[in-house]
Amino acid sequence: MNLIYNSDQYSVVEYGADVDHEALRFGGYEITDKSVRREWFIGGSLAENFRKDVHDLIAGEPSIEEIDEFLGQFDLYMAQSVLLH
Repeated sequence: MNLIYNSDQYSVVEYGADVDHEALRFGGYEITDKSVRREWFIGGSLAENFRKDVHDLIAGEPSIEEIDEFLGQFDLYMAQSVLLH
């Protein structure tokens, strides 16, 4: 588990590939929208696509606002409330 992005609005945690667990076969990402305290986990082939899209985004040296805008496209999928342990 590795925190790869953290702004006032979003955080993204990357999980390494794990061939023993299908959801993590290609690794995974947990995207959290801090303002509404919701998160979404992306695994499998979606994780591969997300990784490629992030790589393409970073190649353009985006601002924090541009990264947050990119992550905002996933807000509709964030249904899981963030719970503190």
